Amino acid sequence: MKRIFLKKTAMFAVAFFATCTLAKAQGVEVSAGGDIVSSYIWRGQYLGGVSVQPGASLSTGGFSFTAWGSVGFDNLDTKEFDFTVSYGIGGFSAAITDYWFTNIGDGANYFDYEALSTAHIFEATVGYDFGPAAIVCNTNFSGSDYNADDKRAYSTYIEASVPFKLGGLDLKAEFGLTPWEGCYSDKLNVVNIGLTAGKEIRVTESFAVPSFTKITFNPYEKKCYFVFGVSL
Repeated sequence: MKRIFLKKTAMFAVAFFATCTLAKAQGVEVSAGGDIVSSYIWRGQYLGGVSVQPGASLSTGGFSFTAWGSVGFDNLDTKEFDFTVSYGIGGFSAAITDYWFTNIGDGANYFDYEALSTAHIFEATVGYDFGPAAIVCNTNFSGSDYNADDKRAYSTYIEASVPFKLGGLDLKAEFGLTPWEGCYSDKLNVVNIGLTAGKEIRVTESFAVPSFTKITFNPYEKKCYFVFGVSL
């Protein structure tokens, strides 16, 4: 376990310091903020109720290093802390993410990287933004991602999205599926059909808060969700 932990830690440490080195040489953009959402819905799955989701990123020269988290008001809600290293050029993007999912009750150890007990999931992502539409493919390659027979699931989620404007609103339609058995479904299934609408809430003449509403259908689970969120 110690060897695995050191390898995982070294991988993200190298990526982080490489990003910092590039930032020092080329200039850097740093951003921080967060969302408050009425429910935490991710790729068609319900992960919790009202949640606070902070995020921060450091980017330069096409590279970025991002930290993101989510914490719900209920102890049973998913608690999450993620690190992502990504690179983008033109419409192409690629990333590796370390997800850590847990809740207060399960006593998960962040530094546990044992194959069958860790709460970490490592995912590789590639995508391309064509302008009128974008497509992205995400596949788990390590961590807590197994089928019922304890074999590696390589859970995969593929999503196509189309941004557009209508009635003065910024909208985005998305369609997501999984091609085989994994954490999203037991076989090939559509797991996410969503529509997001964004709008600024004017507080004063000089201050507005970005907000969004989203409707999500999960045909596989036969569920529907309606979420409201604000960004700070």
